[in-house]
Amino acid sequence: MAALDLSLFYFADESVAQSADRYHLLLEGARFADAHGFAAVWTPERHFHRFGGNYPNPAVTGAAVAAVTDRIAIRAGSVVAPLHRVEQIAEDWWTINSLSRGRAGVSLASGWNRGDFVLNPNGYDDRLRNTVEGVGTLRRIWGERQGEIPLWLSTGGSSETFITAGGLGLGVLTHLATQSPEDLAARVREYREAYESGGFPGSGHVALMLHAYVGENAAEVESLVRRPLENYLMSAMNLLRAENVDKDARQEKIARLAVQPAYEKYLRGGCGLIGTVDQVASVARDFRDLGVDEIACLIDFGVPPEAALAGLAGLDAVRAEVAAR
Repeated sequence: MAALDLSLFYFADESVAQSADRYHLLLEGARFADAHGFAAVWTPERHFHRFGGNYPNPAVTGAAVAAVTDRIAIRAGSVVAPLHRVEQIAEDWWTINSLSRGRAGVSLASGWNRGDFVLNPNGYDDRLRNTVEGVGTLRRIWGERQGEIPLWLSTGGSSETFITAGGLGLGVLTHLATQSPEDLAARVREYREAYESGGFPGSGHVALMLHAYVGENAAEVESLVRRPLENYLMSAMNLLRAENVDKDARQEKIARLAVQPAYEKYLRGGCGLIGTVDQVASVARDFRDLGVDEIACLIDFGVPPEAALAGLAGLDAVRAEVAAR
């Protein structure tokens, strides 16, 4: 049976009260992952919103990770390609690749939140086409300097994007917010077929982002993650609003009820790595059986940083269980 890699993924909600050292979890988590056999550290791109607002530029956070690690891959999860000139993406990540001695990789996203497109108002309507067209340019520029750059396409579950990624010989970075595990399995099959038809070496790479926290006792884990995860999901839901509005007590209660299905999906529905080592390893193996190559573990969803760091020991135990071929 194929091995399954685990990596760390960051996408903090800036609305959560934080100390001045808001990147402590990123850097200490990266150090831990680097020393314990994790595959990569992913950081995203999000602009002008408290949800994800700690990460406006994955090249900057990637450079910080490069400075404190020696082995682990450093990846953008994702660069919103239509917001930038392709030449700038290539130059930024060539620099990180040089700093890290060849550990850089980039997942390209077409973007969906209009707020981000303040940086390029004319780029919204043709965002997917421009992202796909940029792949060839990025490969050409990178190839003139350092050979092949590891690339993924980011998607919430679009069949078209999975097939496009396979046909271009790219990896896929995805999540379960808008798809079920059964949907994912179907998309992975489509991706593998397109990848094989393209004549590329190997079978491609599918990375799946899942919320993750591992502890010794299931009840204690749920007690720790319930409020942070609910708040995180509420903030994510607020990202869909036209404006960022403050909620009164009644609105907050309604919002908390609204996110309960998602909370149950991630905690008990087999769509998150939250629980004990045995519980989480079982979920991870299920996704390995669906064709996932790597689980990108989202650890900064509001659990206090020191608790999130303490939970990495359990996550490492899961990694050891599922990494063996």
